[in-house]
Amino acid sequence: MTNASDTASQQDRVVIFDTTLRDGEQSPGATMTHDEKLEIAEMLDDMGVDIIEAGFPIASEGDFKAVSEIAERSKNSVICGLSRANFKDIDRCFEAVKHAAQPRIHTFIGTSPLHREIPGLSMDEMADKIHETVSHARNLCDNVQWSPMDATRTEEDYLCRVIEIAIKAGATTINIPDTVGYTAPRESAELIKMLLERVPGADEIVFATHCHNDLGMATANSLAAVEAGARQIECTINGLGERAGNTALEEVVMALKVRNDIMPFTTGIDSRRLMQISRRVATVSGFPVQYNKAIVGKNAFAHESGIHQDGMLKNAETFEIMRPEDVGLSGTSLPLGKHSGRAALRAKLAELGFDVGDNQLKDVFVRFKALADRKKEVHDDDVLALMRDSASEAEHEAIQVKFLRVICGTEAPQSADLTLTVDGVDQQTTATGDGPVDAVFNAVKAIFPHDVNLQLYQVHAVTEGTDAQATVSVRLEEEGRIATGQAADTDTVVASAKAYVNALNRLIVRREKGAPGEDVKTISMTDSV
Repeated sequence: MTNASDTASQQDRVVIFDTTLRDGEQSPGATMTHDEKLEIAEMLDDMGVDIIEAGFPIASEGDFKAVSEIAERSKNSVICGLSRANFKDIDRCFEAVKHAAQPRIHTFIGTSPLHREIPGLSMDEMADKIHETVSHARNLCDNVQWSPMDATRTEEDYLCRVIEIAIKAGATTINIPDTVGYTAPRESAELIKMLLERVPGADEIVFATHCHNDLGMATANSLAAVEAGARQIECTINGLGERAGNTALEEVVMALKVRNDIMPFTTGIDSRRLMQISRRVATVSGFPVQYNKAIVGKNAFAHESGIHQDGMLKNAETFEIMRPEDVGLSGTSLPLGKHSGRAALRAKLAELGFDVGDNQLKDVFVRFKALADRKKEVHDDDVLALMRDSASEAEHEAIQVKFLRVICGTEAPQSADLTLTVDGVDQQTTATGDGPVDAVFNAVKAIFPHDVNLQLYQVHAVTEGTDAQATVSVRLEEEGRIATGQAADTDTVVASAKAYVNALNRLIVRREKGAPGEDVKTISMTDSV
């Protein structure tokens, strides 16, 4: 009799290639700080991601430094950098990843008729360029991935031709990007089958699939490609990415795990870490996860219908195809209160995936007690919000909110009386605006004059009830630099003020770190797979 472990060992392994730090970060406004990139990379490494595409090294000095440091720190994952099809890009990419225990160069060029028009290359000229650049990459690194951008809209004969050239030049992985999310599952599978049958040497390399979600089929297209013979899925946490996003890592991993009966493939991902990294990516990117998002959405394991609740009480499998514990959620959510002590808070933090030291626990406990005095119950999401605030305030802050009082109503003037501590000195002003939040932001500008563009203002209730904390996200832009700030408070206006100031502090740090525009990517948004 064959046991479960033997069955798993006989199944084909699907390589998980995460591009949250590259393609995911290309989402307008999703730019992460250097430290945030290192943190996310470490979490991906610990979770079992096979390959981390850490960035686009030639895009900016900041991207190069982040990829280099991630490469040096990586413990298990292959560290990959992206480069266009030219020697300068490829050299810069290898310089960034070369210190990784397992480095990879990923180079690409657009092969569809639309993309061939951009550089004005003929089919033969592009074929020569592919041979030259892939050969150059292989001379630098044994692990080379090549992508024909917009592959799903490239003529089949030409696609076969250039893939054969890339394989002969030394590519060890061929990625098939559905760059604009145009294909459908049947086409995705048929394309992989066709390439495996027609391209000489296809059986000696790994085919990868990279799908975008413009038509909502990224996950389905990726799984269809795997069933057809692809053995690497390119994806991002929460499906983060340009336009409608990329294939969501958590979706393909759990689909392969839950439906292993019809998709007999394995991955190396520890799925119990999915919820924690999903929440962290949402925080640092400023892109909240929609409530009904598969796997990691707030409502993914919530049941309100009476019939559903009755079924769940009798047998959870009636309405749940996976356990909350499988993705890192606790089976039960026991709220804390004002009588809870440090031990209970530490245990809750550990349950949520946080390993805090004594000093950090002391800081969070003070905030927890203050919140518990204002709320009857402090739920898991409240604790997560406290940790986000704690992380934000751990950064250097030139400006801090000290006092805020607003006057608003149907007839009263909308005004804000605000005191900020700027470089250790308290400064006070009163400002008016079109509503209390606008008045607060105007007051911040009066105390600390600046010229930034407010790109995003979002408010989300952390939990239910009129005493719920509000989490506010603010995204600011200044001369190409983008910074996101978040804050939570039971007072929405206070949370708004703190989030705005948090984003402003981040912009100040980025401005002071180097030359103007250092964090601005020099690569066009269209120059990516």
